[in-house]
Amino acid sequence: MKIDESIITKAIIEDFMNVFLEYTEVDVAIAGAGPSGMVAAYYLAKEGAKVAIFERKLSVGGGMWGGGMMFPRIVIQDEAKHILDDFEINYWRYKDGYLLANSIEVVGKLASETIAAGAEIFNLMSVEDVMIREGKITGVVINWSSVELGRLHVDPLCVRSNVIIDGTGHDAEICRNFERKMPDLLKVVGEKPMWADVGERSILENTKEIYPGLIAVGMAANAVAGGPRMGPIFGGMMLSGEKASKLALSKL
Repeated sequence: MKIDESIITKAIIEDFMNVFLEYTEVDVAIAGAGPSGMVAAYYLAKEGAKVAIFERKLSVGGGMWGGGMMFPRIVIQDEAKHILDDFEINYWRYKDGYLLANSIEVVGKLASETIAAGAEIFNLMSVEDVMIREGKITGVVINWSSVELGRLHVDPLCVRSNVIIDGTGHDAEICRNFERKMPDLLKVVGEKPMWADVGERSILENTKEIYPGLIAVGMAANAVAGGPRMGPIFGGMMLSGEKASKLALSKL
């Protein structure tokens, strides 16, 4: 077969634009394709919700790729074992209560199963703001990440959404931006130093709707509420994503 470069170009542009147009209105928009964001998207999509994840980086998975200090292993406690099973992730027991998994496999499985469930992931796109109507967040404002990196004066586009989930990790970027513009409505306390035990327990309590239409998940939830970081243990992150999906479904 003779390869025509123009057909390759047209195929990529046409298919992507069709999908992008379809996802300018969604049930749930998630900022950040880290572990909690993808877990939330997976369970939402399995329930039939229309979900888009906007990931500012080229790759998904957040900080999970590097495991602990570039050793590609992560720890998951028994409480999150059912999520590993749902994603068909391989794991093995280290000690009672502690499961080990290959961090690279985990990211691959999370991304693959999330897409297979029906969620759409848009990488290299940043959520830079939110839309508010009558006291409720109703959508996200997005732009190419390269526009931000290049400090280019390029206006963004908007995606309407019934629920927004901030899964931007330690920085809690969506919540912080909201706090900066609406300081009377939200206070981001900031992440505390590492304490895995307290951080893992508090992350579920901190995963909640913090303003009508806005849910904080994963490390963003702990950052908003002032919980500590946990390091390379990810059961709490996954359970947080599962809880966020249930909260979002209750709002749809």
